[in-house]
Amino acid sequence: MERRKVIEVSNLTIGYDDFIILENLNFQIYEKEVFIILGGSGCGKSTILKHMIGLYPPMSGEILINGLSMVKADDKGRKEISRQFGVLYQSGALFSSLTLEENIALPINEFTCLSESMISAMAKLKLSLVGLEGFEHFCPHEISGGMKKRAGLARALALDPKILFFDEPSAGLDPISSAQLDKLILELRDKLGCTMVIVTHELDSIFAIGDRAIIIDKEKKGIIEEGNPREMKEKSLNNWVKKFLTRDSMKRN
Repeated sequence: MERRKVIEVSNLTIGYDDFIILENLNFQIYEKEVFIILGGSGCGKSTILKHMIGLYPPMSGEILINGLSMVKADDKGRKEISRQFGVLYQSGALFSSLTLEENIALPINEFTCLSESMISAMAKLKLSLVGLEGFEHFCPHEISGGMKKRAGLARALALDPKILFFDEPSAGLDPISSAQLDKLILELRDKLGCTMVIVTHELDSIFAIGDRAIIIDKEKKGIIEEGNPREMKEKSLNNWVKKFLTRDSMKRN
């Protein structure tokens, strides 16, 4: 059975003013896939993600989300497309003055006409999905780093998206918390049928949860390899890719 394309990136070139960061990027992401964007420090991984979610306009190329163009859409159109996905930012991006329930309720309140009681119930449901039932009235400063990440994930799930974007989700977490987050990502993929797009350099996470990955090279300004990360580790003919995936050398000078 043919897999359904959820995201299509075609001939994408990104940069600032006249400076090109990456050019002619082409890849597809399929339904219910855990797709990883890999590469060395400063190669443009997070910049790709920010273009995919519409924060930055590309220099050229196309980004389709379920067939709809993020590039050609106007502000109203991009806002409508963005309802199809949620984003977990590296910091969690929670509002410190609001409780966890209030943080999750914000997008529900903005994009729906539900009653206060329904919004509260939905916010509590999202928190329970990420293992934070009973923490609704806690503020971000009252919980651990791993819990903040899960709260940020709950907010990303607020509008029941079928696509989730993660920017370095394990950053700042200890190995146990990182492994717990990996497990949660897979559970949500299986339970909710979500497609996951993850920018990370954490090899344990990559091999634990990644179905497919692209590897970005900042010198070549593009994708140098694509495939299952475990298979690339064992079979890649590119020496730098093998070194990168085995931590033999995490830098290229």
